[in-house]
Amino acid sequence: MQLINPPGSEPLYEAFQLSQAVRIGDTIHVSGQVGYAPGGIPEGKEDQIRLAFGHLKTVLACAGASMADIISMTSYHIDPADFEGFKTVQREFIPLNYPAHTAVGVSALLMPALKCEIAAIAVIGSRCRS
Repeated sequence: MQLINPPGSEPLYEAFQLSQAVRIGDTIHVSGQVGYAPGGIPEGKEDQIRLAFGHLKTVLACAGASMADIISMTSYHIDPADFEGFKTVQREFIPLNYPAHTAVGVSALLMPALKCEIAAIAVIGSRCRS
């Protein structure tokens, strides 16, 4: 088992007692990624989703994978009506051959300003998408 924590994520490891991902063989389990940046949380929902996907891409790259290796995602949404915006941003990062995906409506995330969280499982070399 290999813990994946990109540079700069050390405070999250300590504060929340979690790794950004865990790699076992060629399988990577990525912790929920949110739209948080060092400057704070953007107000725009799609901006938050874009940041979350960007963090997901970074974590996967640190583990030796890409967005094309994602086989399953789970997304958590404060407002299920925002799912259309989620899909729009998702197409920027995953344009075709979509992975399995479960979308869940929740009443809150860890930080009140957050609107969405994305967790994923990837298999290195699966290249589900081109």
